[in-house]
Amino acid sequence: MVGGRCRVRLGPVLSNQKRARRKLPGAGWWEYGGEERSEALAGEERQNWCLQPGKNYQWIQPPKCSPPFRVEVKIKCGEEPYRASLEGRCNEMGEERKIDWRKWKQEKKEEKKKWKERKLLRKLEKKRVQELMEKKKEEAASKEDKGRHYTVSVALPGSILNNAQSPELRTYLAGQIARACTIFCVDEIVVFDEQGEGSKTTEGEFDGIKKRGQACVQLARILQYLECPQYLRKSFFPKHQDLQFAGLLNPLDSPHHVRIDEESEYREGVVVSRPTKPGRGSFVNCGMRKEVQIDKQLEAGLRVTVRLEEQQNPDSKTRKGTVVSSHQPRTASGLYWGYSVRLASCLSAVFAECPFKEGYDLSVGTSERGTSVDQAVVPPFSHALIVFGGLHGLEAGVDADPNLEVSDPSTVFDLYLNTCPSQGSRAIRTEEAILISLSALRPRIDEAAKKKTGATE
Repeated sequence: MVGGRCRVRLGPVLSNQKRARRKLPGAGWWEYGGEERSEALAGEERQNWCLQPGKNYQWIQPPKCSPPFRVEVKIKCGEEPYRASLEGRCNEMGEERKIDWRKWKQEKKEEKKKWKERKLLRKLEKKRVQELMEKKKEEAASKEDKGRHYTVSVALPGSILNNAQSPELRTYLAGQIARACTIFCVDEIVVFDEQGEGSKTTEGEFDGIKKRGQACVQLARILQYLECPQYLRKSFFPKHQDLQFAGLLNPLDSPHHVRIDEESEYREGVVVSRPTKPGRGSFVNCGMRKEVQIDKQLEAGLRVTVRLEEQQNPDSKTRKGTVVSSHQPRTASGLYWGYSVRLASCLSAVFAECPFKEGYDLSVGTSERGTSVDQAVVPPFSHALIVFGGLHGLEAGVDADPNLEVSDPSTVFDLYLNTCPSQGSRAIRTEEAILISLSALRPRIDEAAKKKTGATE
C-alpha cells in the first residue's frame, strides 16, 4: 500500500515474464481467492499472483473501507487476450456481501444531481448579492451627486495678439489667457475675428502675424497646445512656428495633466497603432508605465478620455479601461477636465455655432459702459457665455459684424456689465479683464448654479 493506494502486480502469465500493473483507489490489495490466500496473507512478502480467467478474485480491505466497486482487468495468457471481471465486496467487519451495482449507480447519480443543484443555488445567490451591491452604489451615487452640470464659456477676439511687440510676448500673452481660464474652470474658449474674415481652423502653415485672421489661428493653436497633457503633445502637435516659444510658458497643471505614477480615475490618452485580437479593444497611451486596453476598437491617433478600472492585476502587462465622454469627469465627479477651443469668423458666429443643443442660455458682455457688476443678479443657467472685447472694446466687434444690425451692444447680451467700476487706468487689457471679470462673477455663477440644481430636484 503506497500513498493511500494499493498496488496490484499481475505475476508471470504462463511462460513469459511480462508484468502488468494497475493502480486502484482505496486501501487494500488484490489477492487470489482460494486456499493460497491465507498463505499469501501470512507471508512477510505478498506473492505476485496470476489473474486467470474463470477464477474468482476478491477485494480484501481493512475495516471502515471505502465504498465497494467493480472493475475489469484485461490480461493476456500466451497469445490470447482475456478480460477478467473483478468485484469488490466488504463491510466494516470484513464480511463479504454482494453489491447491488444498479442501486449504487442510482445513488451516485442522485448525489451528483444534488451537488449540481447546490452549485447552481450558490451561483444565483452570488449574482443576486452582486446586483444588490451595484444597485446600492447607484443609489448612493445619485444621492451624492458631485458632478458639475453647467458650463462656462469665454469668447475673445484674436486681434489682442497684434498689440504684442514680439513673438515671445504674443506667446506669453496667450499663456496668460490659458492660465486665467484654467484657474476659473472655463470649459470653452471661443476665439473670434473682429473683422469677420477669420479662419475656422488651426491647420496650415504660418504666414506671418500681420496677415488678417492669422492672430486668431495662432492664439487658438497655443491655447490648444497648453491644454493638451504633456505626454500627448508630440502626438498631436508637430513642430510649428506658432509654437516656437511655447516652451517658455507656465504649465496649466490642471487635473487632467496627470503625472506618470499619480492615481486618477480618468486619464487622457491617444490610441496607439498596435494590432489586437478580434473582439478585443484598442491600446491607449495614457502617460503611464503600462498601456491601457479599452473596450472598443478605435482608429489610431485619436484622443480619448479613459476611465480606469479600480481593481487591476499588478502583474498584468496592460491595464483595463473604458472610453467615456470628455464631459464625464465634470458631470460625474466634478473634476475640471480642461477647455475646448473653437474659432469663429465673427461675433455672431460665436452664438450661431454653439456646440450645445440648447445654446447659451446666459450671455454676458463686458464693457466699461455696462452696468456695475455689484448690482447684477445672475439668473439660473446651464450654459453661460462671457464675451470680452479687443483693443477697441466690444462695440467695435458689434459694428464690424455684418450679421448684427444693432447699434447698441447691450441688446445682444442678457447682461452687459462693467466688472471693474471706478477703474484707475484708462484701458484694461483683455488678459487683465478676464481675471477681473471671472473673479467678480464667480460667486454669482455659483449661486445661480445652486438655484438651478435646486429647481431641477
